[in-house]
Amino acid sequence: MKQIFRKTGWIALGLISVIAIAAALYRYQDNNASNNNFGGVLNVAIDIGNQRFMRWHTPRELPAFSFQNEAGKTISLADFRGRVVLLNIWATWCPPCREEMPSLDRLNAKRGGPTFEVVALSIDRDPALVKPFYKEFNIQTLHGYFDPTTKVADTLRIPGVPTTLLINHEGREIGRAMGAAAWDSPQVDALIDAALLRSSAKD
Repeated sequence: MKQIFRKTGWIALGLISVIAIAAALYRYQDNNASNNNFGGVLNVAIDIGNQRFMRWHTPRELPAFSFQNEAGKTISLADFRGRVVLLNIWATWCPPCREEMPSLDRLNAKRGGPTFEVVALSIDRDPALVKPFYKEFNIQTLHGYFDPTTKVADTLRIPGVPTTLLINHEGREIGRAMGAAAWDSPQVDALIDAALLRSSAKD
């Protein structure tokens, strides 16, 4: 009986998360619709498998923010300058996050290195929850990054998790997706390739 209630609870939590993300995405896109035109050129919504990625016409400056790495050291986005970063804001209690995390790990296994990294930033109040979560889902390549204060989500105006930002080598946001996605899809590879091509062209 307890297992039934537990399973029902997870399903209910998942439905609530999906509805909340869908509503947030609608409001976010609706609020940005009037600002979508830059000299006659629109931002572009790109299908990345089972989710939409909103790519900005011009990469956007991001406010300064900091978080912690696995060693407990405070770091910032500036520490990744020179690399393209896929910044995933997530939590262990979030069902869509659990759904997409293996694909983020596969992407990092395939593309991670000196020019690109998936930065999975947990907003769990207790960072100790991340290690057993990684073990449960057999996450092999993602490092642990933590923001138990959840200030980063507020700073980046993230209405819900998961939300994922693609950031160029200069620390500017190329675009974002809200909700679970297939991050090891060919469409995501194309987005990363384009970002890396632009960064190499400017070097």
